[in-house]
Amino acid sequence: MFGQKIDSDKEIAVTELKEKLDKGEDVFILDVREEGEYNFCNLGGYLVPLRHLPNCLNELDPEREIVVMCHSGARSARAVQFLRQAGFSRARNLAGGIDRWAKEIDPGMPRY
Repeated sequence: MFGQKIDSDKEIAVTELKEKLDKGEDVFILDVREEGEYNFCNLGGYLVPLRHLPNCLNELDPEREIVVMCHSGARSARAVQFLRQAGFSRARNLAGGIDRWAKEIDPGMPRY
């Protein structure tokens, strides 16, 4: 994938997420961007801005596969590290974030 190195234990490629969604797999998408970013473009995930995540753990199911996303993957990587320390062992970062999704999966999606 264009030299993109993925640690499949902690990250998921946009193409893999697309396959899972197309198959109807039970994947919970957690969007840790800010509300304005989410309103501009999103994948329909559950919005919890990164700064609010510590106070919202009770809203998440530690048994589910959680794909955490942001704009480019940096904030979501921090969120995944936090979630894993809190016992969410199935949390993975969407590598490249929604920006890579727009580039590789949905070129019609607005980018910022």
